[in-house]
Amino acid sequence: MANAKEIQSRIKSIQDTMKITNAMYMISSSKMKRAKKILADTEPYFYGIQSAISRVLRHMPDMEHKYFDNRENIPSAERKKGYIVVSADKGLAGAYNHNVFRIAEECLKKDTHAQLFVLGEVGRQYFAKKNMDVDMNFRFTVQKPTMHRARVISEEMINRYLKKELDEVYIIYTRMVNAVSMEAEMDQLLPLKRNTFHTSAQLIMDIHQEEIEMVPSAEEILNHIVPNYLHGFIYGCLVESYASEHNSRMMAMDAATSSAKEMLKELSIQYNRVRQAAITQEITEVIGGAKAQKNKG
Repeated sequence: MANAKEIQSRIKSIQDTMKITNAMYMISSSKMKRAKKILADTEPYFYGIQSAISRVLRHMPDMEHKYFDNRENIPSAERKKGYIVVSADKGLAGAYNHNVFRIAEECLKKDTHAQLFVLGEVGRQYFAKKNMDVDMNFRFTVQKPTMHRARVISEEMINRYLKKELDEVYIIYTRMVNAVSMEAEMDQLLPLKRNTFHTSAQLIMDIHQEEIEMVPSAEEILNHIVPNYLHGFIYGCLVESYASEHNSRMMAMDAATSSAKEMLKELSIQYNRVRQAAITQEITEVIGGAKAQKNKG
């Protein structure tokens, strides 16, 4: 059994660690709340653009457009797919990074013509250690997501899609379901799917709710609106991931703090036992010494 000094040293070490985990919990809590507010502020604009695209498609159901081109003439085995993977810049966030990497690796196993675009230092290091080819165009930090970064990413993906360097573009990120649940998922960015922009009422019955005039044309309107939609979609994914990362870190730090408290409780009992044994030993020695002196006298 360890002596009292060693146990005291362990107790102090755990207490110092608890200060760190508590501080990280508070920091992540503040950042997560800020991210959720940003997301709530930008959602009306994003849904407004989505509604505008829906209105155009509702009035022009048979229109063919480059952003909705599925390129069905290209076989599945030959399709070039791009995957944007949103990870974190640091660990200590539970299974946050692992869940995203798992989806990415499953996709890369199936697709021989896949290109990987990784956001976040943890992701870049992870795939580098596995000797996977990662496109280094987006060496962005994922801290404090900005619309500028989202625009740079979406413009590059759109450019590669239109040049037919990529036939499909996906983004793998983490969505915050609620305060205690996050879910890693993959969404398709390009080509766009028409049913994404259909409401349940439109799917049930094909009706025109209003008459609108499209100037100069419906195709030109989509040429301008769709890139903004993709900017907003990617920005939303970055903010969702950012909030999920800090929520995961909060949960991890809370679990670490709880474990530290349990360890302190056990060490406190152990320390008291060692201390009690030492006191008993000292008393025994005093009594033994007293008896020896008495017998000598």
